[in-house]
Amino acid sequence: GSGRVPDPANTGEGESPSAELLADLRRVTEADVSRRRRAEYSSDASNYRVVPQVVTFPRHTDEVLATLEVARAHKLPVTARGAGTSVAGNAVGPGLVIDFSRHLNAIGEIDPTQRTAVVQPGVVMSSLQTAAAPHGLWFGPDPSTKNRATLGGMIGNNACGPHALAYGRTSDNVRSLDVVDGAGRRFTAGSGRGALEAVPGLERLVSGNLALLRTELGRFTRQVSGYSLEHLLPEKGSHLARALVGTEGSVVTLLEATVELHPLPTAPVLVVLGYPDMPSAADAVVPLAALNPLAIEGMDARLVDVVRRHVGSVPDLPRGAGWLFCEVGGVDEADALANAATFVAASGALDSMVTTDKATSAALWRIRADGVGLAGRTPAGRQAWPGWEDAAVPPENLGAYLRDFDELL
Repeated sequence: GSGRVPDPANTGEGESPSAELLADLRRVTEADVSRRRRAEYSSDASNYRVVPQVVTFPRHTDEVLATLEVARAHKLPVTARGAGTSVAGNAVGPGLVIDFSRHLNAIGEIDPTQRTAVVQPGVVMSSLQTAAAPHGLWFGPDPSTKNRATLGGMIGNNACGPHALAYGRTSDNVRSLDVVDGAGRRFTAGSGRGALEAVPGLERLVSGNLALLRTELGRFTRQVSGYSLEHLLPEKGSHLARALVGTEGSVVTLLEATVELHPLPTAPVLVVLGYPDMPSAADAVVPLAALNPLAIEGMDARLVDVVRRHVGSVPDLPRGAGWLFCEVGGVDEADALANAATFVAASGALDSMVTTDKATSAALWRIRADGVGLAGRTPAGRQAWPGWEDAAVPPENLGAYLRDFDELL
């Protein structure tokens, strides 16, 4: 198990850890340097392949802190990892990979009054939904990988999902973070006056760049690449926790998070709208979003075909080659159905369907969930090249952007 591991992409070999490093790690946590384990953790959902020196599986927070201390002493790069669903190589790295999903996956207190939950980084998104449901609550941002994505990864990537339209991104739903930085300083990142004092020099950075932060960052909701320093502005509550969301482990390592919950929708109705193509569907997003739906998600015929080939069949969809899946709410089912009728009338769609049946809705949403994973595989089940992932433009530019992008392809 101490030999050098070939890179699965045949682009080189991963560096093996020294005997001293391995001994130091094994004194504080479970560390694996086997050929198999390092190969497993050399990939995520992206097409990147980076072989780590060692993979660790800390059982509690103290082991994480001790592991990080060893990494600092040996100047070893650290990659925090949850489910490995990242499509941009976020969960692979050449040094130490810390797997938070195996042991650090406890859900702490759920406070129905404050509508908050305390979670460890390895908590799977759907597990939080299950735990919050008896209180009539849920976590709003729900990516299609929610049955495997961890909260730590969602916070690292500032994950969004269809319901982010109504409930915001992950950053909009974080109250505070228990973190440790690269120098080993552990602190609680929160918000409000004094929050910036947790990081020496941060207050000066913000006050010296107010115009830049106000004009360049946060110009539209999905502008989440890079560091979202606009959350540090005084008018945004000097929210250090939210500014750390999306930093992908490059600034701090997450130990625990307090996240905000929302009341479950009382009577959601699924509206599926069919359009001639995906750019035409995108043109309808701005007027439809003005009607305050709970969710809007787009799906292209090519994605549906991928699922159909792998699964054998998909539920019937309205006529078209591009679809919008829209969830509409109301105070009760009758109100939601009335809102759905208004939605269809304003959609300009070729065809539409409306359903209140939970099983039917789940089967339709399943197309999108399956498509995320299957689109990364060939029809024969082999690894495919991931495509152009998570580009973001202002919604009013979306149709034009997709037409230009199709032409480029």
